[in-house]
Amino acid sequence: MILIVDDDIAVRTSLSLLLKSTGNEIITAVSPAQAFEVFKTQKPELVILDLNFSIDTSGKEGMQLLKKIRASDAALPIILITGWASIELAVEGMKLGANDFINKPWNNDYVLQSVDTLLQLNGKKAKSRSRKELDKKYHFKQIIGEDPGLLAILETIGRVASTNASVLITGESGTGKELIAEAVHENSNRINKPFVKVNLGGISSSLFESEMFGHVRGAFTDARFDRTGRFEMANKGTIFLDEIGDLEASSQVKLLRVLQDRTYEVLGSSRTKTVDTRVVCATNKNLNEMVASGLFREDLLYRINLITIHLPALRERPSDIPLLVNFFINNMKEIYNRPDLSVSPQAIRWLQQLPLPGNIRQLKNLVERTVLISSKSELGIDDFRSQLNLSPQKNEKVKLPGVGTMTLDQMEAEMVKQAMNFHKNRITKAAASLGITRNALYRRLEKYQIPFNETED
Repeated sequence: MILIVDDDIAVRTSLSLLLKSTGNEIITAVSPAQAFEVFKTQKPELVILDLNFSIDTSGKEGMQLLKKIRASDAALPIILITGWASIELAVEGMKLGANDFINKPWNNDYVLQSVDTLLQLNGKKAKSRSRKELDKKYHFKQIIGEDPGLLAILETIGRVASTNASVLITGESGTGKELIAEAVHENSNRINKPFVKVNLGGISSSLFESEMFGHVRGAFTDARFDRTGRFEMANKGTIFLDEIGDLEASSQVKLLRVLQDRTYEVLGSSRTKTVDTRVVCATNKNLNEMVASGLFREDLLYRINLITIHLPALRERPSDIPLLVNFFINNMKEIYNRPDLSVSPQAIRWLQQLPLPGNIRQLKNLVERTVLISSKSELGIDDFRSQLNLSPQKNEKVKLPGVGTMTLDQMEAEMVKQAMNFHKNRITKAAASLGITRNALYRRLEKYQIPFNETED
């Protein structure tokens, strides 16, 4: 049963008809007092709550009801509905424990998706399964590990994949966020539709609209042909927005609109298009801290994090390192035609003690480089140690030049050159090793007039 709380009969009637059409049982209330009585006696499975019940549109009465419901039931799904384009009011409600919010006038498809998603998630209870049990039910072939924390993450993915819930994946660089995003798609009902990856850190604000929404011929200088945007490519499928923490402020506003209304305009066209796509985002940054610092929009954060999955660093699950090493080695046996390749038990234990700040990506890089350099069939500690010293990793004891011998600009320019040389002009990898975005690296290359021929990442 769904409880709809709104003093406007037109809103109650419209939402009731919409939700009854998909088989839901509906009960309505015209005031917070009546709604709380219904909540106590009828025990609804979900509440759709208007925030404004008075002419001042402060949302005070709706907020008070939200607090009372949350004090009695911390798990009941609650969707806020508000007019007057009051996103700030809805965000305040999300802080108090609401699960989602919609604006008047609403998008019917979005309302149905949100209701269905929240009902499904609230109705399913997490079970503790072994890796074998998970693999029988879901498709996780590319995700290696049996650590209890990882298994809990895989269980969550299995539960949410069949819904349309937005998913935010957080974790350090190299922890496998893209693999998790692919797993969400592959275990969803959209598996036979497109999975579109977008690295937002590599898109400047000037190109954002063209890249994401497309453009028509003549929309701007050099627009000689029509271009299909990433959202249109991902229609009916899943769009993976990687490095969303690097998105510039002006682009955040444009992204929020399409996530909120499921509509957009192609650059150079006034015709509005609608899109049906599952949104999965990833970042290695703390978005809550960025919101507090004014660097990330709070309303955008609430749009993308209905489900949040945090990936642990590899050092937090060392028992998975032997499984990962063996997985990499088995692949390289075929790739490099070395069927006798193996790693000594001592080397495996040594690898488990490494901090590996680059996580799985660094481990794979280390194993592959060692395989390429060493001619031995069984790789030992010394083989890996010799290659580890060449790995770009954080060093607690950085040797700095003497005071007065170099300016900060000279040091920065030298670090940029070293990173570009080490990564053979691969912009994404060089930027990641320096801890900056692709755009920031491009600006420094231009600032210091460092010549380079970009290599495909």
